[in-house]
Amino acid sequence: MNGLISLVGVAVVLIILRDVFHTLWHPTRHGGLSRIVMTALWRLSSRTSPRWRAAGVAGPLGVAGVVAMWTCGVALGWAVVYWQHMPEGFVFSSALEPTQHSRPVDALYVSLVTVATLGLGDIAPAEGWLRIVAPLEALVGFALLTATVSWVLGIFPALARRRTLALRVCHLRRAGITDEQLDSEAGAAALDALAAGIAGVSVDFAQYPESYYFHDGTGDTSLALSIGHAAELAERTRRAQHPGARIASLVLAAALDDFATVLDERFLHTGKPRPEILDAYARDHGAAPPDKRAAR
Repeated sequence: MNGLISLVGVAVVLIILRDVFHTLWHPTRHGGLSRIVMTALWRLSSRTSPRWRAAGVAGPLGVAGVVAMWTCGVALGWAVVYWQHMPEGFVFSSALEPTQHSRPVDALYVSLVTVATLGLGDIAPAEGWLRIVAPLEALVGFALLTATVSWVLGIFPALARRRTLALRVCHLRRAGITDEQLDSEAGAAALDALAAGIAGVSVDFAQYPESYYFHDGTGDTSLALSIGHAAELAERTRRAQHPGARIASLVLAAALDDFATVLDERFLHTGKPRPEILDAYARDHGAAPPDKRAAR
């Protein structure tokens, strides 16, 4: 029976480590525990007041919740293993009575101290294999800390790139560029830069899918609100006379198609063409529907 309970603890640790691996080093569209946490908070935010969602707290809270889930899951899994071997598998300081400090909470205390690499030493493993397992937990805790920091430092640059692209699209919209101006070498260069920016955001959504759940508000830095104008520019230059502008239009359309595919496969799951996917993206981020935006 003790062995079976220990296997449960090992299984919990392995499930958490698998989720860490797929979240940080091998992101996939198939989700995982971290994606469930992020999606649940995002859906919850959509049912709350617009002010709460506009504050953009769903994404940061989701990241904090994922990190807490990882830490608690690793600590609990190892605590289950330790508990099955207390008190005989551990040595206690003279101030502690072993039989009174072998409860589940004491096993959790040992696990938390170990995963945090504190090494207080008042309760320490004595059996040979436990003296190997405990340092392994410390290594996992250290790796989890450094990986989490790297993860967070990767998400926020991705957000900056997305918001910069949205601002660039808004600049093009506010400039009121005519079809004649787009049908030129300068217009082709502008569309090329726009396609490159969209391709970069597509990669960011694939590599850091958690960045999707960070709300950009409804201003000029909201890509969900402005991406429709990029599609409009691609359509306006589809039959341009300038060869460079025509090629740039095709490249921009392809970048938009890839962007919509990433959005639909990983987040929206509409199975519809690109215009409907982009509208769903706008609605999911709190932007007004196209008819209401046109009326403003």
